[in-house]
Amino acid sequence: MVRKTPRFADAHIEMAHGAGGTASRRLVEGLIAPYFANPVLQAFGDAAAFAVGDAQLATTADGFVVKPLRFPGGSIGELAVNGTLNDLAVSAAKPLALLATLILEAGLPSSVLESEIEAMAIAARKGGVSIVGGDTKVVVHGMADGMYVTTFGIGVRDGRAALDPASIRPGDRVLLSGPIGAHGITILLARGELDIQANLVSDTRSVWPFVDALLDAAGEGIRWMRDPTRGGVATSLNELVRSSDCGIAIFEEQVPMHDAVRGACELLGLDPLHIANEGQFLAIVAPDHADGALAAVRAVPGGEGATWIGEVRAEPRRRVVGVNGYGGTRVIDMLIGDPLPRIC
Repeated sequence: MVRKTPRFADAHIEMAHGAGGTASRRLVEGLIAPYFANPVLQAFGDAAAFAVGDAQLATTADGFVVKPLRFPGGSIGELAVNGTLNDLAVSAAKPLALLATLILEAGLPSSVLESEIEAMAIAARKGGVSIVGGDTKVVVHGMADGMYVTTFGIGVRDGRAALDPASIRPGDRVLLSGPIGAHGITILLARGELDIQANLVSDTRSVWPFVDALLDAAGEGIRWMRDPTRGGVATSLNELVRSSDCGIAIFEEQVPMHDAVRGACELLGLDPLHIANEGQFLAIVAPDHADGALAAVRAVPGGEGATWIGEVRAEPRRRVVGVNGYGGTRVIDMLIGDPLPRIC
């Protein structure tokens, strides 16, 4: 195999390279991927697929550096488990097991560590998986903000759907499982750096129950799925259209969000479509499967807020546009910079 020459011009790694937007894409595609490219493995979405005998497996790895460690609605331990399960789920793979590595800072209270271990165990049990192994390291005080968690997840590919970003077609519908932005804004407010009060909790949860129901109802009609974490809905959909020959129109008044999220974004000059989520997913569904798909997700407890937020269009190619209630449009690009660092 001939390795591609890396094309990464940035002289230093900045916080924006970890935000999930354009800088992250530049880092991965320009430096990391050329060295690790492997024609035997199929990369798809947030997981990689490969065959072992007759089994079609999927694997994913993730790292969690959220600050603060605990926040309304969740914590780093729960987030680590759910985030890994979700990367498998939206790749149409049923999660089977996880590995976890703990990077602990000297001086971390044992009670805090025990709380996070318990949170991981509870989240894994709810997600129907076991944490079967991992590693533990301790670093000098001041080097890890308490603790970091890295994970490895393995699942089995689900034969009910064949996801491919190149398969989307004009007329396909864009499904969103629930309100956006709750996780990112919750983390921001939990840091106590802003004089904003809001009754808001993170949406962290496993999306597999919703995906499982969707696969049952519309398996062959599902073109693509993604959990819009770093970079939010806007970045996920931009990544999709850049892998296809189509565009996407988002009907902005149909995008659900809590009033607290909308208000905080207006005060801070943030676009809710760029804010991270940890318990929602997007799906592109063929129009002839649309009714059954939406009904299936809404029938799962916690999925009542699922709705259609847009459609695939032929033009503008490889662009995401927002359409307001008056028919006006704006280009919605990927996240640029890092307005909310350390959120997952």
